[in-house]
Amino acid sequence: MGVVHKFCYTTSMEQIATWLGEKGLAVLIVIGVSLVIYYLGAKLIKSLIRQAVKNRLRKASKMDMEKRRKTLTSLVLNIWRVLIIAIAIVSLLKVFFPQVDLTPLFASAGIIGVAIAFGSQSLVKDFITGIFIISENQYRLGDYVDINDANGRVEQVGMRSTVIRDENGNVHYIPNGSIVHVVNKTMGYSKVYFKIALNASVDLDAAISVINQVGDELAADEAWRDKVLSAPQFQDIGTMSGSSVEVTITGKTQPSDQWAVTAEMRKRLLGAFDAADIKLA
Repeated sequence: MGVVHKFCYTTSMEQIATWLGEKGLAVLIVIGVSLVIYYLGAKLIKSLIRQAVKNRLRKASKMDMEKRRKTLTSLVLNIWRVLIIAIAIVSLLKVFFPQVDLTPLFASAGIIGVAIAFGSQSLVKDFITGIFIISENQYRLGDYVDINDANGRVEQVGMRSTVIRDENGNVHYIPNGSIVHVVNKTMGYSKVYFKIALNASVDLDAAISVINQVGDELAADEAWRDKVLSAPQFQDIGTMSGSSVEVTITGKTQPSDQWAVTAEMRKRLLGAFDAADIKLA
């Protein structure tokens, strides 16, 4: 019995070695060619997208161009990866089963695919909506947005969903098909917009002069001038009462810089108001 088992084992190993000798090279070629095509295609895709974005968004800021480029590259590379993997699997099946006609298998797969499509219409809707979102440039990676009930920074725009991380660090996964309203806070430029309640007895002309002067100084500051597109200035007078008067301050900044500029403006105003004896409500 031991001799029989040894003979069977030896025969099996010889058959495996023969099979590997016949098929192994073909398998390695398929895998190698697939990897080469994927990486060369990925480089070409990145280059073409970079050039296309540069030509189409010539007047946009570098930050906007970079966001657009990253978003398009991420989506197209995902599609390219799926395509290469599918072709590699079909090629390997032909290597492993050369005598088997794969046409009925593909036909069955097509029928199953149609059935799945009918049963998964929401997935199809998510994918198509995602394509429209990206083609219309509604938001990009790195943008700060309000989508449905979530708000925060866009971390990923996929074929099926959009991923947002809010200010508390929570991650929101939003199916693209459910997105009906988007507020993009960092498209093209951002705005400084805040209100200050002053004591009703202050000299408003003096207060407005201080506000505008502080805004001009901030915009001219070497550390901040690249972030500020339009110096924060007095805009209008809001709610008034017997004890306070509200003033609005606005300005323009580079995308995503409005919070830092607003904080710096407020800090400088506190010192300037104190020096000018302008009291807050």
